[in-house]
Amino acid sequence: MCGIVGAAARRPVAELLIAGRRRLEYRGYASAGLAVLHMGQLSGCQDDGAVAVLAVRVDGAQWPGH
Repeated sequence: MCGIVGAAARRPVAELLIAGRRRLEYRGYASAGLAVLHMGQLSGCQDDGAVAVLAVRVDGAQWPGH
């Protein structure tokens, strides 16, 4: 099973994507990932475990994708 959250906005969406992914966490996924597109460049990360682990990695990085 997978849970996919997407967003298109005029502001950075990394935190919005993390919040959406947290809403799906009750389903018990084994990993979580994030990818954003900014100026034609794709940036992403993935982590085994809870969304909280991924959120910590995202908080410490610049994720300007809209």
